Amino acid sequence: MTLRSLGYAYVNFQQQADAERALDTMNFNIIKGRPVRIMWSQRDPSLRKSGVGNIFIKNLDKSIDSKALYDTFSAFGNILSSKVMCDENGSKGYGFVHFETREAAERAIERLNGMLLNDRKVFIGHFKSRKEREAEMGARAKKFTNVYVKNFGEDMDDDKLKEIFSKFGQTLSTRVMTDESGKSKGFGFVNFERHEDAQRAVDEINGKELNGKQLYVARAQKKGERQTELKRKFEQMKQDGMTHYQGDNLYVKNLDDGLDDARLRKEFSPFGTITSAKVMMEGGRSKGFGFVCFSSPEEAATAMTEMNGRVVGTKPLYVALAQRKEERQAHLSNKYMKRMASVSAVRNPVLNPYQPAPPSG
Repeated sequence: MTLRSLGYAYVNFQQQADAERALDTMNFNIIKGRPVRIMWSQRDPSLRKSGVGNIFIKNLDKSIDSKALYDTFSAFGNILSSKVMCDENGSKGYGFVHFETREAAERAIERLNGMLLNDRKVFIGHFKSRKEREAEMGARAKKFTNVYVKNFGEDMDDDKLKEIFSKFGQTLSTRVMTDESGKSKGFGFVNFERHEDAQRAVDEINGKELNGKQLYVARAQKKGERQTELKRKFEQMKQDGMTHYQGDNLYVKNLDDGLDDARLRKEFSPFGTITSAKVMMEGGRSKGFGFVCFSSPEEAATAMTEMNGRVVGTKPLYVALAQRKEERQAHLSNKYMKRMASVSAVRNPVLNPYQPAPPSG
């Protein structure tokens, strides 16, 4: 036993009124620099773990903290716990409230979903576990009708895109994404009437060349799906020992000669907060590569996935996680040593001492 505090405790009052007053007046008070969370003791762990009565609230104003969330929702029933999710920059704009009963959760959803809290429209629904969310996304993915297309040139427009894809079936809409000058950004969407037609378009056009560029065609994902997948990929990268990469810094190459710092920042800005964007120069001319640094690894991962292969100007970008110089040198050195070892093994094969040598002469 270490005798260290586990971070929680129980207080038993003689009178229920005293317990209620403590809950009302002390919940989320700061004690030794940390806000304490007070709730009725719930000895039945199955109630806490079942998820019954647990709701999810998103699009919260940054000023709403866990206490404000608790105060807002306590009118609908007894709350087991409430929490606004935060990072180093404060509220992440969403949180959870776990009611003791499903009925209380239903009342809160019915009364507050779509209402304004601090001038922001909030969205409230029953909390779903990751397993449930992934199952729902998987079911939707099997019946997709919206297709994402990327890596075509600046001359592509809505009509040309429709002409290419309409042979697979009836399209409801085609859209090439453009910049403020009206030029294609190298990607777009085609929405089919039937899932079977969308699937056939993906199967037959993905990987095919168009005007010397290899098209990428896949099921269009909603923002939430992309974020979930990116998070999973990012976690996998960490497990695979790639944490030595600077997770928030991207290396971008194959840049157009005329692309400067401002344009580089502008192209990557939709994916998060950029702390720096720099095109490397020599003698006043671009060296064809640069770096974009985001405020978080998750933002960088999103940008890397979305921008790698996208045409900016006249060239498809290559985007990857940046490495520090010493790490890159160590990585290259390791690859070189492995290659030399394999060459040496081919030139000087070692005979198995437990097998007879081939007959000489």
